[in-house]
Amino acid sequence: MSRITLQDLAYELNISVSTVSKALKGYPDVSEKTKKAVVELADKLNFSPNIVASNLRTQHTKTIGVIVPEIVHHFFSNVIGGIINIAEQNGYMVILLQSNEKFELEQKQINLLIQQQVDGILMSLTAHTTSFEHIKRVQTRGIPLVMYDKVSKNINCSKVIIDDKQAAYDAVSYLIRKGYKRIAFLGGSLTAQNFNNRFLGYKEALSEFRIKYDESIVYITDSDDEYENGMKYAEKIVSDHSKSKVDALFTVTDLMAVGASKYFNSNEIKIPEDIAIFGFSNWFMSSIVTPSLSTVNQPGYEMGEKSVELLLKEIALKKERQQIEIQRLVIPTSLEIREST
Repeated sequence: MSRITLQDLAYELNISVSTVSKALKGYPDVSEKTKKAVVELADKLNFSPNIVASNLRTQHTKTIGVIVPEIVHHFFSNVIGGIINIAEQNGYMVILLQSNEKFELEQKQINLLIQQQVDGILMSLTAHTTSFEHIKRVQTRGIPLVMYDKVSKNINCSKVIIDDKQAAYDAVSYLIRKGYKRIAFLGGSLTAQNFNNRFLGYKEALSEFRIKYDESIVYITDSDDEYENGMKYAEKIVSDHSKSKVDALFTVTDLMAVGASKYFNSNEIKIPEDIAIFGFSNWFMSSIVTPSLSTVNQPGYEMGEKSVELLLKEIALKKERQQIEIQRLVIPTSLEIREST
C-alpha cells in the first residue's frame, strides 16, 4: 500500500493541502469542525506526517551521523552507548555506520550522510585514512563535524581524544619500574595518529629511563585482525629472541594482548614470570582472561557523551548563525594493574 499523504487527505475532504496541514498542527484559523474531520480521517487512514520532509523545509533534520571503525570493539561499543544516550535525551536520532577499517567505505559513508542531510557528523577515522577530501566536503557544506579517538591533524575541527602518547608512556614506565628491561612493542599501522602516538609514548618511556631503543623488538602490522596479530607476533617474539629474551610486551590494543596471551599460555610460557603483558583500552575481556590483563583504561562511554555534547553545541550555534569555536577535549586515562604484570 502506498504512503498516505497530505494531498490524499485534502482530496478526500475536498479542501486545500495547506488547510489539512494547518488543521493537523492546530492552527487557530481553521474551524474546529474542519480540524475534527481532518484528524478523524488521518486516524482512519493511519496517516503519519513526513517528518523528514518537514524538517528539510526548516533545514533541521534532528539526525546526526556517526561513523565508527568497528562496532564489535568493546571500546567503540561503549562510545556508541554514550553517543546514543545523550542524542536521545536531546531529541536526536543517530544514523550509525561502520567503516570496518576500510578507507573506501568511509568515503562512501561520508557521501551518504551528506545526502541524508544530517545536522552533524561524529567520526573516528579508519587506520588507513591518509586522504581527507571526503571530509573536507563535509566542512565545505557547513555541516558541523567532531572527530573522536582516531583523528587527524590535517582536519581543522573539534576533537575528543585521550592523550595516547602519555597513556603509553605511563604503561611502559610502569613496566620499567617493575624491573622489565626488554620490552617489545606490538602496534597497528602508524598512519593512524593514535597508534603512532602510542609508539612515541613507548619510545619516550625507554629514553626517560635510559633504556636503549631496539628496533628488532618493535612489531608493526597493517592487518586489522588484532587477535590473530597477537598470536602471530607472540610466536615471532619467541622465535626471534630465543637468546636475547624479551621480558615484557606492550600492545596498542587489548585484543592484540589477548591473542599474545593465548599463544604464551598454549606454549607453557608463564605470564608474568616469563613475560609480562600490558594492553590498551580495558576491554571487558581483559579482566576475565587468565591471567587477567593489565591495561590502559580508555573511558569510551565518557568519550561518546563528550563528543555528542560538543557536536550538538556546534549544531545549535550554526542554527543561530553564531561563530563555532574549535575545541580539543582530552579525556583522562588511568592504568588498570592486573595479574599479567
